[in-house]
Amino acid sequence: MKWLRYVVAMAIAVVLSLVIAPKAWAFCGFYVAKADSKLYNQASQVVIARSGDRTVLTMANDYQGEVKDFAMVVPVPTVITEKDVRVTDLKIMERLDAFSAPRLVEYFDPDPCAQPRFAEFDRLNGAPVPSAAPAPLASRQKKDLGVTIESKFSVGEYDILILSAKESNGLETWLQQNGYKTPKGAAPLLKPYIRQKMKFFVAKVNLDKFDSSGFSNLRPLQISYASPRFMLPIRLGMVNAKEAQDLIVYILSPKGRAEVTNYRTVQVPSNTEVPEFVKSEFGDFYKSMFNTSYDKEDRRVAFLEHAWDMAGCDPCSAEPLSLEEQKQAGVFWLPQENEQIRGEYPRVFLTRLHVRYTRDRFPEDLMFQSTNNQESFQGRYVMNHPFMGEAKCDRGRQYKRELPARLEKEAQNLAKLTGWNIQDLRKKLPKVDLSGLTWLDRFRMGLFAR
Repeated sequence: MKWLRYVVAMAIAVVLSLVIAPKAWAFCGFYVAKADSKLYNQASQVVIARSGDRTVLTMANDYQGEVKDFAMVVPVPTVITEKDVRVTDLKIMERLDAFSAPRLVEYFDPDPCAQPRFAEFDRLNGAPVPSAAPAPLASRQKKDLGVTIESKFSVGEYDILILSAKESNGLETWLQQNGYKTPKGAAPLLKPYIRQKMKFFVAKVNLDKFDSSGFSNLRPLQISYASPRFMLPIRLGMVNAKEAQDLIVYILSPKGRAEVTNYRTVQVPSNTEVPEFVKSEFGDFYKSMFNTSYDKEDRRVAFLEHAWDMAGCDPCSAEPLSLEEQKQAGVFWLPQENEQIRGEYPRVFLTRLHVRYTRDRFPEDLMFQSTNNQESFQGRYVMNHPFMGEAKCDRGRQYKRELPARLEKEAQNLAKLTGWNIQDLRKKLPKVDLSGLTWLDRFRMGLFAR
């Protein structure tokens, strides 16, 4: 029997925006690759826009098998009504991913005899681091199971139920008896949510509406609610997870960075110089680098991959989201068209968190908090193409003498980040053209001459 993955990842996307971009450093490099969410086979994306107690949650609906078998069960803190739910375009997720993905930046060393070298500053400083009322109770069905339909409606291609339950075995049985193909063993993970008196947002595809819509993929669902709880219920998504799951969370806020409070939040390694051959294998590089960092941190952390004001960036690998796109992503505190602005223009700050979770390493759902920290950060890796021409001046000869040590350092950096074999990496380094160097220069270079 074909079955689907429960898509129960919630994301927090709080996006702030400014009319005038903040002061930033100049950037002279070029972005040539990015580590987007498509690198990972078992990845979910969620966006949560949050200000005060109000949350707008957008979930990319991943599934396996046939669309008719799709079922999604998401714990929510309050009853959701029809006006609180909408479908949105998957392109919003793609835009957030492209804007915030870790990336590789490319530089070219000039002829050292033609002009002074200022690459050291440019390479490493290109990026500054400076509620709705509850719906009336519906009739109770199957009293022995203790499940109540609080609300029932359709939005787009989805048929939606809002359920409450008294005990987890009853909810699991109710879902199965009513045609929802849920994996066995869900009851133990449902129990904590029932104990907290949370409701359950249950979505199923309406095949008639889906077939006539022309959509090749399920569109993301977006729900709004008011609650003091700033959390993401990832535990339920582990029911039928056979291996570690990657979750990309985009958090949009009018204040600053968001962070996880019940697990550590750490920055991915960044601003590191790596060999130029990484350009052709950046996807493998980033996955290996992330795996190494994940193991080093004992697999119990949330990784910060990006933090930036949505008003702009320097540098950008993709254009910041427009005001309309930010609203589609759930940002509700931006002014409406023709609305007069009093005081400072509302801001939108984007935080991208990457969590790899397993049932044994993440015993609790993710709890978040918004902060006033507006320091910019991006996962960024620097590739420098060395000048390989002839050394025709003293400065050029000095550059050639220093180049082998620089290439070795880049290889060492790469080995440390990824765990790759240093001997294999050295074989891929470019051969340094030693023409123009005196015998004394070569002697000084010793065993480093290539």
